[in-house]
Amino acid sequence: MPAKDQNKRAWVVSVDMGYGHQRAAYPLNEIANERIITANNDQIISERERGIWQWSRIGYETVSRLKAIPGIGKFIFGAYDSLQAIAPFYPFKVNARPNLTVLRVKGLIKRWGLCSSLIDYIKKEKLPLVTTHFIPALAADYLGLDDVYCIVTDTDINRVWVTDKPAQTRIKYLTPSRHAAIRLRQYGVPEDRIIMTGFPLPRENTGGRDQKVLKKDLAERLPNLDPHKKFINVYDETLKKFLGESRTKSNHPLTLCYLVGGAGAQTEIGITIVKALQKKICAGKIRVNLVAGTRLDVASYFNQELKKLGIDPQTNSGVKVIYALDKRAYFSIINQELRTTDILWTKPSEMSFYTALGLPVIIAPPVGAHEKFNQQWLEHIGSGFVQEDPRYVDQWLYYVLESGKYAEAAWHGFMNAPSRGTYNIEDAMFGKAE
Repeated sequence: MPAKDQNKRAWVVSVDMGYGHQRAAYPLNEIANERIITANNDQIISERERGIWQWSRIGYETVSRLKAIPGIGKFIFGAYDSLQAIAPFYPFKVNARPNLTVLRVKGLIKRWGLCSSLIDYIKKEKLPLVTTHFIPALAADYLGLDDVYCIVTDTDINRVWVTDKPAQTRIKYLTPSRHAAIRLRQYGVPEDRIIMTGFPLPRENTGGRDQKVLKKDLAERLPNLDPHKKFINVYDETLKKFLGESRTKSNHPLTLCYLVGGAGAQTEIGITIVKALQKKICAGKIRVNLVAGTRLDVASYFNQELKKLGIDPQTNSGVKVIYALDKRAYFSIINQELRTTDILWTKPSEMSFYTALGLPVIIAPPVGAHEKFNQQWLEHIGSGFVQEDPRYVDQWLYYVLESGKYAEAAWHGFMNAPSRGTYNIEDAMFGKAE
């Protein structure tokens, strides 16, 4: 689909590796020239380049799932994760020296031609390039493109996101958080090449620059998160000021959404949640959405295990298995479901940034160094809670609900996490809107 506004057109590039990079690209469809290009498997990508990408993707997904195997799984994952390791944030010091991973990626681009077919294709029309993965951005830089933007998809990043000569980089980095912006400075990226925009959130969940949809959904969510009005009564005037209203009752039942990541790890947590909450589900006190994404194996697992519990998602309105055949359809479905979701339960992936929609986050165990930093960020802004034992969620979930803390966390997410990232990115590329 071509860009809607012909004055705002860009080459939008992502990578098919988990969900994070494509989820970040999805809201930019309106500015995409031709379509959102997937750098590792689009029709324009050469077979040789696809092969290089394929090994990387298979390795990532396999290692992520192996982590669940006692003993050897943690060892294998630890060895892999060491390649993604991020240096301590303090003491602050600029260290622009490239590491081995930086030099390896440069070699893949300049010696082996990784992303060369992509760069050749987009050269046919001189437009800005915005990418949600570092490799296409680095390729554009190394191969001489000037108007290049790279969206950072985590709160902290490895040195590999930056070229071997950061002071000379052509890339402008669009960051989701202050922490990521400072980290890029530590890697030697000039300050005028770093713009803090926030993570690009779906337009259908924000409702434009004035956030009409976001504010309406949060107003509907808060009564479910604060059944005894401990938060709402104290902050009633503040809610009216920022949301335009303060509600005493929601238009939907309390809804918990558990998301499985793109590698399919931690699927068993979803069924454990349903087992623990089954009585409350049957009594109509809570709904649970189990999100399998585009993984048929995960959706099948959920349906089989629910059947063993005597639950049929087709007829039981209290449990829903969310699955789609492709990522674009999945993002559309889950974004709609999030509008009536009250609590998000997920590993601290790119979904961490969705707390800006006014969603409290129950944090499943992180997978990888970058997710550990995302967890710290959620806890720092006050919108995330590390999960307690899922087997007893029927007890601790309601204990926190009765305190009003989930409502408070939703508010902290709304107030402290950037929610206009999609529009800020457009402004950074094309100039500020009128």
